Amino acid sequence: MVREIVVFPDKRLKLISKEVSTFDGGLHDLLDDMYDTMRARNGVGLAAIQIGVDVRALIINVPLSDASGESYGEEHSADDQPRENTLEMINPTIVEADGAEKFQEGCLSIPGVYEDVERAKHVKVEYFDRHGEKQSIEDDDFLAVAIQHEMDHLEGKVFIEKLSFLKRKKFEKEWARKIKEGRL
Repeated sequence: MVREIVVFPDKRLKLISKEVSTFDGGLHDLLDDMYDTMRARNGVGLAAIQIGVDVRALIINVPLSDASGESYGEEHSADDQPRENTLEMINPTIVEADGAEKFQEGCLSIPGVYEDVERAKHVKVEYFDRHGEKQSIEDDDFLAVAIQHEMDHLEGKVFIEKLSFLKRKKFEKEWARKIKEGRL
């Protein structure tokens, strides 16, 4: 089921999400709804809090190729990307992070805004899958950025908080104008 996206500056985006302790049908339904919502909005990733549920769960549409165009696997267009290319992470923890690189980011909770954000270039993350099985993943490309972006949501943070003071003030002014004009 497609759910509504929580849009900035909604206070729920500031909540620190709670650990998941039960890996049951309710969690599976939530993950399925997150997938449907992310795909309906053409998103790359989604944290549970972005649909108003404050649990430590996120999903990411795993890219099918790296930045150089090298395929990670079978070829698919963005529209027919199979469900098995969706990474579901429950209670994720970054256990390694190094390097730094800027990437342009956007967010379903801040529609139409794209900015360069500096993140760790390489991350190793431990997490649980929907069945409660411990997993880990490492990446030093777009997936690493997407994981860090979505994990920020679990800590009550949005990517604009990583902008310089001047860029953030400019964003706040433009965003307030959009809200006043009813363009959100």
